[in-house]
Amino acid sequence: MKKVVTIIIICLTINSFAQNPLVTNIHTADPTARVFNGKLYIYPSHDAVPPEGIVAPRFCMPDYHIFSLENGNTWKDYGVILDQNEVPWGKKNSYGMWAPDCIERDGKYYYYYPAPPKDGTSFRRIGVGVSKSPTGPFKWEKNYIKGIDGIDPGLMIDDDGKGYIFFAGDKTIKGAKLNKNMKKIDGEAIKIEGIPAGYVEGPFPFKHNGNYYLTFAHVFPDEGYTIGYAMSKKPLGPYVYAGKIMDNIDNGTNHHSIVKYKGKWILFYHWWSVSGYSKLRSMRADYMEFKKDGTIKKVKPTLRGIGNPRVNDTIQVDRYNDIYNAKATFVGGNEPNGWMVSDTKMMSTVRFNGVDFGKGEAKKIQARVASGQRNGSFEVRLGGTKGKLIATFPVNYTGGYNKWQTIETELVGNPTGIKDITVVFKSVWGATKIVNLNWLLLKK
Repeated sequence: MKKVVTIIIICLTINSFAQNPLVTNIHTADPTARVFNGKLYIYPSHDAVPPEGIVAPRFCMPDYHIFSLENGNTWKDYGVILDQNEVPWGKKNSYGMWAPDCIERDGKYYYYYPAPPKDGTSFRRIGVGVSKSPTGPFKWEKNYIKGIDGIDPGLMIDDDGKGYIFFAGDKTIKGAKLNKNMKKIDGEAIKIEGIPAGYVEGPFPFKHNGNYYLTFAHVFPDEGYTIGYAMSKKPLGPYVYAGKIMDNIDNGTNHHSIVKYKGKWILFYHWWSVSGYSKLRSMRADYMEFKKDGTIKKVKPTLRGIGNPRVNDTIQVDRYNDIYNAKATFVGGNEPNGWMVSDTKMMSTVRFNGVDFGKGEAKKIQARVASGQRNGSFEVRLGGTKGKLIATFPVNYTGGYNKWQTIETELVGNPTGIKDITVVFKSVWGATKIVNLNWLLLKK
């Protein structure tokens, strides 16, 4: 069969569960992810553009939305579940609805949120609403929770059924035990010991293998916002600082949560790369792993996100699972965010696990490439380097290793289901640069 490779011009939009950002219909920040009855929900804040004539504070955050994952690949937006002017105790038109959280206990769902109080007693107070459903409607308490003076509520239900709330304020993190109705604290909030000095916010607690983890946004003077964590054998500490989970991203803020979903740990966070404006952020997610000693491996923000890329989803280079005799580098000028496989040589390989070919509807495959020579090819195989050949791309001169073209060829063999794929680069022995690869894309 004669193979035809076509140069094409396309415009891509990324909007699937498999890649970041997770949603693009609105700007979302401070994502708190929860798994209720096997289903994944996200409780973020909402970044908005200030209405005409309104001078909003640093961030314009008027309300809250809830999202859930449907059919494994689509995010459902339940719309506004609480507007700033519906807060019974809140200041009107404050545009200060910051990071929320939601937790389940005994079949009821408790939604905690910060807002500026109309009585002026604090910068923020924290309120709560109760529902029989994780998506509401919630019955909002008329008053804020007494004894809590801060932002960013983070909740945890321990193995014994006791509830705890953590919050930030005054460059500290505090914690308290909740009473049985989850609407009041039992005693007084205490300062959590063991948190490093400096500005901290966004506490998110969880438990894993007998260890309590308190994660938080931490601002280093020379680095900006990072995500750090501390560990303890008791829910309220004292804690021992254990390091960073994520470094600063482009001098922006960060706020996160961590959940285990379908056997894998996931870090949810935000970044402003879509808008190009640090006050309009978008929630993202990447897989996270623990080391044998219980500490957490550092997570790098990626375009690949979580899930399995499907037909019409780009397979981003930074999604690779293994790379041999080549480099994955971040270089300006590539779309959409500068990752490529470079320095490819004879028998260089890059493997991508968990590509979803569906029911065989993919008939073609595209690749975005740049090359300064005409000698060579690269193959796409199922599994490893000796797996079934499903596509071959010749290498042609594109104008240089930074001059990109999108090429297309037929997909052979009608692959179906979720498969690993390996890209194998070929040329004459001794060639040091065959082609740069930006992404792959399955097409119907």
